[in-house]
Amino acid sequence: MKKALLFGIGILLMLAIAVLESQSTKIVPPSSSPQLANVSAATGATTTAPIVAAPVQTAEPSHPVVKVVDGDTLDVLVDGKTTRLRLIGLDTPETVDPRKPVQCFGKAASDKAKELLTGKNVRLETDASQGTFDKYGRTLAYVFLPSGTNFNEYMIAEGYGHEYTYDLPYKYQEEFKAAESRAQEEKRGLWADDTCAGDTKKAAS
Repeated sequence: MKKALLFGIGILLMLAIAVLESQSTKIVPPSSSPQLANVSAATGATTTAPIVAAPVQTAEPSHPVVKVVDGDTLDVLVDGKTTRLRLIGLDTPETVDPRKPVQCFGKAASDKAKELLTGKNVRLETDASQGTFDKYGRTLAYVFLPSGTNFNEYMIAEGYGHEYTYDLPYKYQEEFKAAESRAQEEKRGLWADDTCAGDTKKAAS
């Protein structure tokens, strides 16, 4: 009787061990990853993100400078034709007006314009608030150097010309006025005491 009882207990222990081993070797896969893997395999799709082409950046047209007339007037090539520009918001001392003598700091302004613009390709920007032409038929525009610098503003900031509002406010008026104020405070160019002290109407000495 005792042997039979021990034999039965042994059988039960063996069955319990077998059940435990069976449960420990059974791997239950995660619910999400295999499903994604199966879908990927079935469709042939890759898991990398699609490459979206960036929009093509088209360069704005640039125009060769044909001639620098003076500090605020120049000729450029537009659609194969020479076009005379009058720069918006900038007034430099006169050098070529037959009705006036060469004004104080006029040659310096003209020379600086030639230095920066001769042989360059420039970008033009018009301003609807100012119209297309001035009363002399010159195209009104802002000129940007190859570096992106606004040439009109640069000339004011360095004291080669005054800020000039012809009639209506223009796009960069606030910036140009601020540039003139800084140039005047720092006595740059025509604002210097030993040049014109701001009075460019007097004839050059």
